[in-house]
Amino acid sequence: MDELEIKIVLAYKVPEIGLTLNGILRGLEQDKDILMRSMVKAILHALEEKTVEEQIISEPGRYIRYGRRKIGRVFRTSFGTVRYRLGQIYDKKKKTVFCPLVRKLGVTRYKQYQEESLEAAVGQVIHLSYRLASKEVRRIKGSAPAKSTVYRRVQELTEKYGQWPSFQHRPFKFLMADGTKVELQEGRGLSVGQRPLRWAFASEDVGKRFEPVGFWVNKDWASIRQDLEKRLDYRKLEVLLSDGEPGIEENLLSEGMRQQRCIWHGKRDLPILLYQDGWKKEEQQPFRKLMEDILLFSLTKELLEEVLEPEKELVVELVEEIKKGFEKLIRALSPDKYPKARAYMENFYRNALLVFDFWLEGKGWLPLTTNALESAFSRVVNRIKRIGRRWSEKGLMNWLAIAMRKIFVPSLWEKLWTDYLRMNKQLILSRLTVEYVWI
Repeated sequence: MDELEIKIVLAYKVPEIGLTLNGILRGLEQDKDILMRSMVKAILHALEEKTVEEQIISEPGRYIRYGRRKIGRVFRTSFGTVRYRLGQIYDKKKKTVFCPLVRKLGVTRYKQYQEESLEAAVGQVIHLSYRLASKEVRRIKGSAPAKSTVYRRVQELTEKYGQWPSFQHRPFKFLMADGTKVELQEGRGLSVGQRPLRWAFASEDVGKRFEPVGFWVNKDWASIRQDLEKRLDYRKLEVLLSDGEPGIEENLLSEGMRQQRCIWHGKRDLPILLYQDGWKKEEQQPFRKLMEDILLFSLTKELLEEVLEPEKELVVELVEEIKKGFEKLIRALSPDKYPKARAYMENFYRNALLVFDFWLEGKGWLPLTTNALESAFSRVVNRIKRIGRRWSEKGLMNWLAIAMRKIFVPSLWEKLWTDYLRMNKQLILSRLTVEYVWI
């Protein structure tokens, strides 16, 4: 490994009165980009001289120096614009002129904005619109790519390096799935209406966090199942946790898997279905009271783990009490008067008590709700529905691939940029000497 020594002389005017620490720090902050741009030019020049010399020596008589390009190449970096006139070599054998430094450093043709300058703007796009992300980075750093440039690079970044990784090696036991609606557009911004956005998270065991394993736009649950079987070792999944959305149970449950319905959704959805059966809020009160009497709906995972004594007899008694409450509620829901509410509650009851069976089997407490998933995904939903109100299907999927890494799996975000920047090796600071003298 060669060592390049760069000597820099800095001179500062120091006010005798009124200088504060913040004044020093802000002054250095404003000057660092100038310093970095000067260093880049020095390093490029040094590397170019060495590369040209090596090229000429490699085949004596074939290559000769050919001056520099008339127009300087513009490199837009994370610390501003660097203009550099690239040195050229004439190849007598091929009768061509080329820039050896471009070949040596793998400089991208026709692109002013270098990949390393984009991470700040792309990171901001996860939380802000493309326009505001560009504006905010420009405010902080002094320069930034335009919103259209950021958009194009997000698409490029995702299509080249943003594919979902395989999770076949991960021993996932639990699968949690949910969905919402998003406004899509096509062509010249023409709305095509709301389409489903669905996602799935998986966990390796009780107490382990749920991680994203897929997002899908405008896909049905049958297609999602096919994707998940390619992505996961589906045979190892034991439990499906969901809110009861149509299609989830039918398509995502496999032989040997069991289902745990989200308790919160069960409590929330009954009044909605009673209303659909034609019964208004005042007429729903008896059923609301019967539901409140069911202990399941007042339980939390913290209560189960920290308050309820871990004795099998107590848990069995609790389950029997909960079952009696459900049976009482279902008897009150006449199938003639409340067909939707009755059918919903019967189905919910069949899949709501796995959490106790699982514990009685000695496997620990399952989550009672899908709230952890919804809470984690709320940042994504807020960005999609509030900050960006209309998306193309492709644009949304590409954004999701980036957001997943930034928000949920930071290690994949780092790997994404390592791959994108093609950083096999980088400069290493070997020594630093700082001296000063009053002049």
